[in-house]
Amino acid sequence: MGWLEGEVALITGGGSGLGLALVERFLQEGAHVGVLQRSQSKIDELIARYGDKIVAVTGDVASFEDNVRAVQATVERFGKLDCFIGNAGIWDHYADIVNMSGEQLNTAFDEIMGINTKGYLLGAKAALDELLKTEGSMIFTLSNSAFYSSGGGPIYTASKHAGVGLVRELAYELAPKVRVNAVAPSGMNVNVKGAASLGQENLGLLDARDPQKIGQGMPLRFLPEPEDMTGSYVLLASRQNNRPLSGVFINADCGLGIRGLRQANAGFFDA
Repeated sequence: MGWLEGEVALITGGGSGLGLALVERFLQEGAHVGVLQRSQSKIDELIARYGDKIVAVTGDVASFEDNVRAVQATVERFGKLDCFIGNAGIWDHYADIVNMSGEQLNTAFDEIMGINTKGYLLGAKAALDELLKTEGSMIFTLSNSAFYSSGGGPIYTASKHAGVGLVRELAYELAPKVRVNAVAPSGMNVNVKGAASLGQENLGLLDARDPQKIGQGMPLRFLPEPEDMTGSYVLLASRQNNRPLSGVFINADCGLGIRGLRQANAGFFDA
């Protein structure tokens, strides 16, 4: 019997990368799983792979109505909701303020913050009534960029820092009924895509980067697979194990916090 036997979780962005690994792990732990995913092809792949073990809804996390539909579909299939996992996100490929135009800043801010920050808040609101019934929990995927600079550009970093404030405020507002926590992974062997507003929608994080080199830059000297990150979510979703935990950040950064990113920026403006 798994730690999540009989529990029901809704995972956003569950069609690939960390989200897909979470779907697989939660099923292994005995949970029923709902997924909100923007890509119809990924939805089709999920259904082909897992059948009626999951319920999968096509939609955009930046739409409140789509979040509501995902919650409703999950509850209609499985009868309740115990855990909402806000996981869908996009990166910005280090797009910096110097080289972005004002218009790019404007449109990219709306897109990245809309998915990475507003999407979490809308999902939390959509799931709230059901989580109050079960006295469940929320878990949000953050990043080492929630705590350090140079894990992305200013918009991505701002979106993840905003997630820290969101978790703290929701943990305060929703106590004692709903526990709210986060996992902040380091880089992973996941080809997360960039922002369409910056022309990055088909450009993955690993397309122009060497995974082995990235891993060697970590204090623990390896690049995690998404499966390596799922245990922290299981811990936080488990009623047996997370009863005293709310407002907690599991900083799963492969040791970056003990050393920092160590990328000097001196001379950036030099000719």
